[in-house]
Amino acid sequence: MESLDLQPARSVDTHGHGHDHHDDHDHEEGTFLTKYIFSQDHKVIAKQFLISGIFWAIIGGTLSSIFRIQLGFPGTDLSFLKPILGGWIEDGKLNPEFYLAMVTMHGTIMVFFVLTAGLSGTFSNFLIPLQIGARDMASGFLNMLSYWFFFASSVIMLWSLFIETGPASGGWVIYPPLSALPQAAPGSGTGMTMWLFAMALFIVSSLLGSINYVSTVINMRTKGMTFTRLPLTIWAFFFTAIIGILSFPVLLSAALLLMFDRSMGTSFYLSEIYINGEALPNMGGSPILFQHLFWFLGHPEVYIVLLPALGITSEVIAVNSRKPIFGYKAMIGSIMAITLLSFIVWAHHMFVTGMNPFLGSIFMFLTLIIAIPSAVKAFNYITTLWRGNLVFTPGMLFSIGLVSFFISGGLTGVALGNSAIDIQLHDTYFVVAHFHLVMGSASFFGMVAGVYHWFPKMFGRMMNEKLGYIHFWMTFIGVYCVFFPLHYTGIAGFPRRYYSFTSYDAFKSFGDLNAFVSVAAFVTFVAQFIFIFNFFYSIFRGRRAPMNPWRANTLEWTTPIHPGHGNWVGEIPHVYRWPYDYSKPGADEDFIMQTIPFAQTSSSNLEGEVDLVEETTSVKSHA
Repeated sequence: MESLDLQPARSVDTHGHGHDHHDDHDHEEGTFLTKYIFSQDHKVIAKQFLISGIFWAIIGGTLSSIFRIQLGFPGTDLSFLKPILGGWIEDGKLNPEFYLAMVTMHGTIMVFFVLTAGLSGTFSNFLIPLQIGARDMASGFLNMLSYWFFFASSVIMLWSLFIETGPASGGWVIYPPLSALPQAAPGSGTGMTMWLFAMALFIVSSLLGSINYVSTVINMRTKGMTFTRLPLTIWAFFFTAIIGILSFPVLLSAALLLMFDRSMGTSFYLSEIYINGEALPNMGGSPILFQHLFWFLGHPEVYIVLLPALGITSEVIAVNSRKPIFGYKAMIGSIMAITLLSFIVWAHHMFVTGMNPFLGSIFMFLTLIIAIPSAVKAFNYITTLWRGNLVFTPGMLFSIGLVSFFISGGLTGVALGNSAIDIQLHDTYFVVAHFHLVMGSASFFGMVAGVYHWFPKMFGRMMNEKLGYIHFWMTFIGVYCVFFPLHYTGIAGFPRRYYSFTSYDAFKSFGDLNAFVSVAAFVTFVAQFIFIFNFFYSIFRGRRAPMNPWRANTLEWTTPIHPGHGNWVGEIPHVYRWPYDYSKPGADEDFIMQTIPFAQTSSSNLEGEVDLVEETTSVKSHA
C-alpha cells in the first residue's frame, strides 16, 4: 500500500493556490440570484442537484405506490385517487393505459432524474474540487449550465404528467414501434414527444457535467495529489464521467432518429406496420436497431448509476472501519475493468430478439466476466470490514446495506447473464427483482450514505442519528420484503408490465404474495419521509457540526465548517500521503490526514515511507 506514495508529487497551480489572488474566489458577495440560484459555486450546484433529486424521488416513489395498489389489490375501488389522477380513474378503476404510463415514468424518473442527476450530479459536483484540492470546477459557468439544462428537462418531464393524453407509455426503454408512431397509443402522442425533448436536454446536462468532471480531475489537483493519492470516490466519479461522455451521445442519436420517424416520415425503426388494418408506408427500418442504440447507453448507464455509489461506499466504509481500504490498487483496477466491460455487454438485454446464438454466446461470456471486477469490490469491502473498529453511523449502515444488495442482486445477474436462462426469465418479475436490488436499491443506499456522511460539510450541521437508524432498518428490511419475493414469482413465469394478473388462472395463486409486496412497498416509501424530515429539519435545527466529525483523512475536512466560494481561506493544503492512513501502528491518533507530512509522523512511518520525508522537506523549503 505505502508504495503508492513513491511517485514524485505533481504540482498543478491552475487556480493560483498559495498566491495572494486566492481571495478573489473566497466568500464572494453577490445577490441572492447569483449566490443561490444561478450560482457558479460547485457546492451550491451540488445542493441544487440533491434537492431536485429528492423531489423527483418523491414523484417516482408516489407513482410506484399507486401502481403497486393496482398490482396488490386489483379489485380495490380507487375513487379516492380521482382528485389526484382525474380522468385516469374510471368507475373506481385505474385506466390500463395510464398504468403503463406510470410504469414508464417511474423507470425514467428513478434511473435518470434521481440516480443519475441526483446521485452523480450531487456528489461529483460537491466532492471533486474539495477532495482533489481545487477552488472550484474547471468551468463554473458550464457547471451552472449543466444544472439548468437538467432543470429545464425536469420541467418538461413533469409537465408531461399533466397533459390530457397522458405521459409517455412505451416503457422507460421506449421501444419502437410503440414510441415511433404517435397514433399507436394515447401515451405515444404528445407525452412521448415531451419525453424525447426532456431526455435530449438531460443528455446535454449530463455531457456538460461529465466534461467538467474529467477536466477538473486531470488538471486541477493540488500539489502532491498524484493519481495514486486520490480517494476512491474521485476515481469512481472520474470513470463515471468518462462512461457518460462516451455513451450518452449514442442515446441522443437514437432519440433524434426516433423524432425523425415520428415527425418527418423516415423509416429508421419502422417497416411493414399495420394500424387498424391500414398499412403504413414505412419500409426498410428495424426496431432492433433502436434496441442496439438504446442499450449501448442502457448498460453503461447501470454503472453511471452504480459506480458513484460504490465510490461513496469505499470512503464511508474505510472511515468508519478505522482501517485502510483493502486493495486500493485492485479497487482502481476493478473500476477500470467495469468501465471497459460495460461497453461490450449491451446485447445481453437482447437475447430474445432472434440474435445469432454464436453472437449471443460472446455477449454471455463478456457478461459473466464482468462479475470478476464486481466480486473484487465486494470482497474488498468485506475484508475492510473484517476485524475493523466499526463505527455504526447511519452512513456506515447504508454502505453495508449497499454491499448486501450488490452481492444478492449480483448473484441473480450471473443467472440472467446466461442466455439459456435469460430467455426463460426475460420480461418476468425476476428481472425486475434483479435490477431493483443491484442497481436501484444499491445505488439509492449509496446516495443516502453519502448524504448522511457529508451532510456536516454541506450544511455545517449534523443529521439526527436515531432517525437515521430508524430510516435504515425500515428501508433495508422493506427493500428485501419487496424484491426478494419477486424472484419467486418471476421463476414461476409472472410477466412484467401486466395491468392485472386476475384475468389469468395461472397467476391467481400469486394474489397474497402480490399484496404482501405492495404493503412492504408502501411501508418502505413512507420510511423515506423520515429521511426527508431529518434532512430539512437538520439543515436549520440540527446540532452544529465540528470541523471533522468523522475523524477522516481527506482534504474536504480541512476546509472551514462553512466554506465559501473558493473552499480554503488562504493557501490550499499540500498533500503528502494517500487518503487511507487509519489505525497506523505507532501513530498518535487512529487517523493521519493527507496534509500531514511524513516528517511529522516518524514514529509511524513504514519502511517505504522513510524516503518520503525528504520529499516533505524539499516541498516545505520550496514553499
